Amino acid sequence: MGVVTVSISSSWSCFSGFCLATEALYNSIKNEKLEWAVDDEEKKKSLSEGTDEKANGTHPKTISRIGSTTNPFLDIPHDPNAAVYKSGFLARKIHADMDGKKTPRGKRGWKTFYAVLKGTVLYLQKDEYKPEKALSEEDLKNAVSVHHALASQATDYEKKPNVLKLKTADWRVLLFQAQSPEEMQGWINKINCVAAVFSAPPFPAAIGSQKKFSRPLLPATTTKLSQEEQLKSHESKLKQISTELAEHRSYPPDKKVKAKEVDEYRLKDHYLEFEKTRYEVYVRVLKEGGAELLGSGGPAGLKKSHSSPSLNPDSSPVTAKVKRNVSERKDHRPETPSIKQKVT
Repeated sequence: MGVVTVSISSSWSCFSGFCLATEALYNSIKNEKLEWAVDDEEKKKSLSEGTDEKANGTHPKTISRIGSTTNPFLDIPHDPNAAVYKSGFLARKIHADMDGKKTPRGKRGWKTFYAVLKGTVLYLQKDEYKPEKALSEEDLKNAVSVHHALASQATDYEKKPNVLKLKTADWRVLLFQAQSPEEMQGWINKINCVAAVFSAPPFPAAIGSQKKFSRPLLPATTTKLSQEEQLKSHESKLKQISTELAEHRSYPPDKKVKAKEVDEYRLKDHYLEFEKTRYEVYVRVLKEGGAELLGSGGPAGLKKSHSSPSLNPDSSPVTAKVKRNVSERKDHRPETPSIKQKVT
């Protein structure tokens, strides 16, 4: 009986200690919230304080990351020292928001921007580009990360010429109209080169009992791999995706299943097909050595390691004033603004 009493007492002591440790951890998190666990009210308060500081003539806190998400793994890192790979005028139309949801009609209008592909971010600025000038909040809001993105000619859009389609890592879809077919192709090549060279390997897919399909997270951080290792990583991922797509299509849903299950099947099929195309482009770009991205001043082939987007740009940024037009007013007219200034 004595042994049993000691055993129970010992077990109770351990349980009591566990409860105390759990309570202490809970209170610690409650009193000092995790950095990325910020609610909407705190966001509004922070933005309001920044506005008040600006109105009072004081300097608000420096914005170091871009993005609407509170997850630090998904925010876009802003590197002021990143190289500029391409710049020029582009007209933009937002076709789909995050996760491919169709953009509301009032927000689909075409707008002209001076686009600057700097590092892994495509900045869309309303004013002329000046390297020494700090980016405004509006510039950061319009910025688009091209990590794990894919640019292609918008062959299914026939209303305007020279239109390219950009699909981002979070499945937003943006249309851009360039000045000429050559400019359009140049933007496609540059964006895909940057994405192929600098996109970090994706996180492992989540494992769970739910049948609902969810896309894996794609990190916004820059890869630490050399270009040779990056090529092998893309080739491995392409092989994996191709196998998954073949297996997925070998087991189509039965005709008697619910419509929801059919939708899940189609969603996964669309995802795998897109990923296969994306990695095919990445592999091709790296096998070609990224020559167009690196320019004549960069190293040929895939021998040198580039752990950050600071390769030599092929041309210096052009400083030209953006000519504003009626399409940038709040009525969001659907017509594409004419781009009168020519950028070489």
